[in-house]
Amino acid sequence: MSLALYMDVHVRRAITVALLDRGIDVLTAQADGAAEVADPDLLDRATSLGRVLFSQDEDLLAEATRRQRGGIPFAGVVYSHQLYVIIGRCINDLELLAKVGTAEDLANRVQFLPL
Repeated sequence: MSLALYMDVHVRRAITVALLDRGIDVLTAQADGAAEVADPDLLDRATSLGRVLFSQDEDLLAEATRRQRGGIPFAGVVYSHQLYVIIGRCINDLELLAKVGTAEDLANRVQFLPL
């Protein structure tokens, strides 16, 4: 089963559109009505939907670390710094993760891009 992604508001639209064009299951925080939601609640929302959260927001790394240390389960976070990963590489890496990864692979983990 492929990995479903939940896109944080900080993700460039070009990444989301390219993934949708490649048949990846993507839901944006904006489309879900969660554009103004705080990071902990956003991660809770992604987890409740069974989706791995993709973000380019460093604050979400702190939230994921807090949960890891506290033993609080979450669906997983994929993180890419906006300035250090070109869009094409980000798209390719996310597509690869979505097509070959499973929810179990990323549960309670942070995966950094580039791969």
